[in-house]
Amino acid sequence: MRLYYLHGFNSSPQSDKARVVSHYVTKHCPGTELVLPTLHFAPASAMALLDADIAAHPGPKALIGSSLGGFYATYLAERHGLKAVLVNPAVRPFELLADYLGPQVNPYTGETFEVSHRHMAELLALFVPVLSHPERLWLLQKEGDEVLDWRQARDHYQGARQTIEAGGDHAFTDLDKHLGQMAAFLDLC
Repeated sequence: MRLYYLHGFNSSPQSDKARVVSHYVTKHCPGTELVLPTLHFAPASAMALLDADIAAHPGPKALIGSSLGGFYATYLAERHGLKAVLVNPAVRPFELLADYLGPQVNPYTGETFEVSHRHMAELLALFVPVLSHPERLWLLQKEGDEVLDWRQARDHYQGARQTIEAGGDHAFTDLDKHLGQMAAFLDLC
């Protein structure tokens, strides 16, 4: 099994959630190869990298995506017929990230980049308005998410398995309590 963990906007494979997932997979799922790509800030470039990697590796694959990574995981699950767990996913990032147009600095890597209108168009091109197989998806959402409106995810992922919890925040700091169920849902170990 090849598991992709897709981080969010202006994040990295060094994020707390990525480290928690990595530790769990290493300890409990030794037959699973965890892929933690550093996603390019340009959506089209990020998808080109992921599409090529998925196509280059035959065999079972699954996805975990957080925030913008959840949006990407939704697209890739639909495109490649994969299962995915979506952690506080961005449903319509082409609207949300319009507030971030201009220069940005990644706090993990120090990389500077500029978010442009072209990036919003690239995100819109990846939007999956209707899920063809929602049963392949599991939404993990916190109602206390200060970045995203949890109701948008609840409504968009109708038909998917949904775990919506009161409180919490966008960081989903207690993700570790779901890892065993996530591994079972994704057939990791």
